[in-house]
Amino acid sequence: MNLASTVTEKQESAVIREVETIADEMIAFLRGLVQIPTVNPPGKEYLAGAEFIGARLKEFGYQVQYVAAEGRPEHTRAHPRVNVIGSMAGSKARPLVHFNGHFDVVPVGKGWTVDAFAGLVRDGKLYGRGTADQKAGIAAAIHAGEAIRRSGVKLLGTLEQSGTVDEESGGFAGVAWLAECGLIHKDRTDFVIITEPSNVDRVCIGHRGVYWFKVIQHGRIGHGSMPHLGVNAADHLADVIHEINHTLKPRIAKRITNMPVEPPGSRRPSININAVFGGQPEEGTQTPCVIDRAGAIFDRRFLAEEPLEEVQREIHELLEALRRAQPAFQYSLEDLMVVHPTQTDPSSMLVRTVSQSIEEVLGKKAPLIASPGTYDQKHVTRIGHVKDCIAYGPGILDLAHQPDEYVVIEDLVNSAKVMALTAMRLLGTA
Repeated sequence: MNLASTVTEKQESAVIREVETIADEMIAFLRGLVQIPTVNPPGKEYLAGAEFIGARLKEFGYQVQYVAAEGRPEHTRAHPRVNVIGSMAGSKARPLVHFNGHFDVVPVGKGWTVDAFAGLVRDGKLYGRGTADQKAGIAAAIHAGEAIRRSGVKLLGTLEQSGTVDEESGGFAGVAWLAECGLIHKDRTDFVIITEPSNVDRVCIGHRGVYWFKVIQHGRIGHGSMPHLGVNAADHLADVIHEINHTLKPRIAKRITNMPVEPPGSRRPSININAVFGGQPEEGTQTPCVIDRAGAIFDRRFLAEEPLEEVQREIHELLEALRRAQPAFQYSLEDLMVVHPTQTDPSSMLVRTVSQSIEEVLGKKAPLIASPGTYDQKHVTRIGHVKDCIAYGPGILDLAHQPDEYVVIEDLVNSAKVMALTAMRLLGTA
């Protein structure tokens, strides 16, 4: 059954008008959510964030439940990992459309000219940490659903909303946990829209892969005045970094993906150093010692066309070549995290429906893009086995994690219109 055929132009027009009517409520809700400093790490104010979202969902008629990531190491008494889900059943249980947004935000950092947690509204923009990434998306999705309800339109299927934690650190206590618990799963969930920033007019259908690994160099301690009697692990770490920069990077730079990754510079693989460590603490009293342990954590982004086994083999072979060339070269290699690339079929009903809604609201065709980084689609598809998942939201992608982060209020309202039309067309109306 083509559920979109059950939606009338009169219903759609009524819902669009209702989005405009409740725009001030949506802005006020977003300001309140921004004012809760749900900073990750360490995971501050998560319970307050979940309860703020849950209270609005309950007010809007959803059945609300709070889902703590019991058993996850991140879930502690000091920093509990609490997610919230609201469900609004139609006349049928299926289809089920699930809107998801993460409410954790990265630390503020330097360079701000406004208060990062004030929710300042100025010149048509709402400023604050997490506005673009991605509290604005949560506000838009919740109020899109409310516009449908207030307009009197009755949905056939089930509409769900969730606010989840820890996306910025992998999402394992958030969307991954909901998927493991069966709350986002193909047996009950048909479509998932993650409200990550997509510049309001683009549909994100997937992301590249990521391989995080740690290399530890093992040396031999010695007196700093006689370094020839020791083995400096930092020197060998420098050799690793040199080989990565001058051998591996030029090699992988020749590869390019067919996925529509944005920005275009990210259509090629990359490798970046996340952390470098070793030796004596910088702020401590220094003693004349040869460094006997040094290491680095690397972030390798790989393409759908690159098998993970090949990505890992390149690192292993680079390290082994250095070991053969230098008898004192000793290392250990530890895998930290692997996320495989994923992409939803561009011709799927979900992609076509969101694209059509964008075109009708904004008057232009919606480009299909893929993310250079990863987001919670990885958990939806690989743990929940829901194949129809995309990212769509009002934030400007380039502002994510930046000082003076903001969302354009007009984009916030337009994205809510897109989400409302999409929900109606996917769920059908009575």
